[in-house]
Amino acid sequence: MFRKLFLFIAVLALATLACGFNIDVPQKAQPGPEVVDDINVAYPDVDETNLKLSFGAGDLKLSPGGEALVDGTATYNYKEFKPEIVTDGGDIQVKMGNFSVNFLPSFDDLKNEWDFKLGTQPMNLTVESGAYEGTFEFGGLSLTSLTVKDGAADVDLAFSEPNQVEMSSFNYSTGASDVKMTGLANANFSIFDFSSGAGDYTLDFSGDLQRDASIKIETGFSNIILVIPEGVDAVVRVESGASNINAGSSWGQNGNVYRQKGEGPTLTFVVEMGAGNLTLTK
Repeated sequence: MFRKLFLFIAVLALATLACGFNIDVPQKAQPGPEVVDDINVAYPDVDETNLKLSFGAGDLKLSPGGEALVDGTATYNYKEFKPEIVTDGGDIQVKMGNFSVNFLPSFDDLKNEWDFKLGTQPMNLTVESGAYEGTFEFGGLSLTSLTVKDGAADVDLAFSEPNQVEMSSFNYSTGASDVKMTGLANANFSIFDFSSGAGDYTLDFSGDLQRDASIKIETGFSNIILVIPEGVDAVVRVESGASNINAGSSWGQNGNVYRQKGEGPTLTFVVEMGAGNLTLTK
């Protein structure tokens, strides 16, 4: 049900655009036979690799273990979903084929699945998606930067093992979604920017924290849980007009600033909430 709601929102947006450009009312498309394409993208012979994955609606799975930059399969039953690979030096994009506003797929029959394994050589990774379900395991990769942009999403993102290089920045922006991230200390970022609309969000900073990091969170009406292991030095400044804040026993409070004393590198948070609930836990 959750997934169908996401797809409905995405199609409404497409239909709205269609109306704005005086395009004929979309017709319902019929699915074709299921197709499985092998996706294999070699490493470019350059100093810096920028990989962008542009995905629409469906299921997207990313994990380590690729022998090339990208290894995996794309499974779909609408020919318009056939993925395309665009290469320009070190800039590589894998994108979903043209999704025309002139047809509407049947939600019950829709199938669009990417299951990709990523290689371990250093890269800047960008994931852009619409209404989808995502399962991302980035542990053990070498991400020099990470950007995720999505619409209405249900995402489970993990760094189960340390990122093999220092990550300059991690940016995640989403609409009305349900997102859970675990092992974020393993990402080895210096800056993390998270912005969202309404939704439920769990950001778990467990893992091996190797250096100081700054985290900025901007959100509307939402429920946010920050999991920060006991013993990790952390400061959280909350800038909010109408939020419920629940902090565990390891946290001290001075006005709108919450502090958990610990040893080693420090996590510094700025949380800007329109309204909602913020929980600090371990």
